[in-house]
Amino acid sequence: MTCHEIGGYRTNITPGRNADMTLSTAPAPATGIRPLLPGLAVSAAGVAAATGINALLPTVSPLMAAVVLGALMANLGACPAVLRPGLAFASRRLLRLGVVLLGAQLAVRDVLALGLPVVLLVVATVAVAFSGTWWLGRRLGLGRDLSLLVATGFAICGAAAVAAMNGVADGEEEDVMTAIALVTLFGSVCIVALPLLQGVLRLPAEGFGVWSGASVHEVAQVVATAQTAGTAALATAVVVKLTRVVLLAPLIAGVSVLRRRTAGPRTGGKPPIVPLFVAGFLAMVALRSLGALPTAWLAPLKTAETLLFTAALFAMGTAVNLRALTRTGRRAVVLGALSTALISLVALGGVMVLTPGA
Repeated sequence: MTCHEIGGYRTNITPGRNADMTLSTAPAPATGIRPLLPGLAVSAAGVAAATGINALLPTVSPLMAAVVLGALMANLGACPAVLRPGLAFASRRLLRLGVVLLGAQLAVRDVLALGLPVVLLVVATVAVAFSGTWWLGRRLGLGRDLSLLVATGFAICGAAAVAAMNGVADGEEEDVMTAIALVTLFGSVCIVALPLLQGVLRLPAEGFGVWSGASVHEVAQVVATAQTAGTAALATAVVVKLTRVVLLAPLIAGVSVLRRRTAGPRTGGKPPIVPLFVAGFLAMVALRSLGALPTAWLAPLKTAETLLFTAALFAMGTAVNLRALTRTGRRAVVLGALSTALISLVALGGVMVLTPGA
């Protein structure tokens, strides 16, 4: 039997002298850009709303606002099937493009300017925070994917890292939302707690900048925390934070290698060792480091990156089932608290070693 399409419908034709043609009433799968437009339009509206919330409440990142808005929309029954193709496109393709553009914010020379001791401190903090959080999540009975996403978000750069890692892990949207909610909650705690502890610990401004950049989760949260100690602390904190972001690429590549070893025919085959969007991220880092990106391009690229991530996370939010999310709530909060304590203490220990007079 062969299958043809006539006027958007499928016809099943049985070969033979007296061919019998039957017309199926099922429409052929939609192709092209037109099916994507409704979902993309709603994603754009979600981006506008999330950006507005961030303008009114600067401590709430547009990424977190977007995922919450998407979840509310879905759980209020305002997400018809016609939106699904565009939302799926946004949650996958726009996300990966955002990861690529993230590389434009990083220059290797800025990382090297921190000095080898600080760079080693950042690498060690990320390694301990990631492995420790993943281990704690498994001990608390949380799923493999949720533990992985929380570990990535807390160790690297918050919501953007969670979304990027999910491009490889392909976890449930509820896991993504949980990880991002934890990043927002405990990052906000750090904004209040770390400046109070600076006075108690008597950390100098630069040391406090290193501690903030090495331990606070989101870039915006790092800025809000470090600026309380002045411009010197803020400048150091931002570069230290971006050094953590550099480690996103090897971390994702490492997870991809591990997934390759366990993937089989039932899981759709083995994923590439280095996903294409990670290669694009590294290419953008190289272009920025070599001076091939004009300075005037950096701000527009940063804006585009934020918009793409916001659209992707809004789309991910629309697939979240809030009832299912509450099932792991208590254990997830415990994991977030333990992970925040772990990364903060490890980073602080390193700062105390590098700043003997503190």
